[in-house]
Amino acid sequence: MGKTLGYVGVALVGTLLLYGCSGPEEEVAQHQPHSVAEERASEPEPPAQHVEPLNVMISTAAFLRPDRRLMVEGETNLPNDAQLQVVVEREISRVRWQERTRVVNGKFEAGPLGSGSGLPDGSYLVTVQLGEATVQPESVQARIGTQGEYLAGELISQSRHGLGQVATYSRRFLVGSEPRRTRDQVDVIEDK
Repeated sequence: MGKTLGYVGVALVGTLLLYGCSGPEEEVAQHQPHSVAEERASEPEPPAQHVEPLNVMISTAAFLRPDRRLMVEGETNLPNDAQLQVVVEREISRVRWQERTRVVNGKFEAGPLGSGSGLPDGSYLVTVQLGEATVQPESVQARIGTQGEYLAGELISQSRHGLGQVATYSRRFLVGSEPRRTRDQVDVIEDK
């Protein structure tokens, strides 16, 4: 009987050790806190900041200097420091002159544009383009979006390079001393 008690005692101690080792582990596993990532995932996300779309407006005026080179002035509702490209293109020859400028208090200007000998009489296209958001200062990106996604209106299109939305404004001008007949809406810029 002594040996039987010994076996029972060993079996009892072994059972207690197994139970003692496994029981609390199971309880610990059940009561372990979630990982930090799980806790963050379960927290409600802060609401996304709503940015009002910017319905882009651009207008321009052009005038000839005494040397017959063109000055372009404009107004816009784009944010300060927005980088613009102003291009003047002679329609008949496709010769172009361009200048980068920026918006200051809702205004911009570029020029003088044209060859050193002055612009010959003819039809010209003035184009103003707001470049991709990736080339804009951070303050401008905050308003227009990192892909131009907050830009809106009829001047907005997808960039040719797939870098988001851009704004493009174009206007035709006739340069010359006598008005020309045309059915298009153009401004005539005469010598003074």
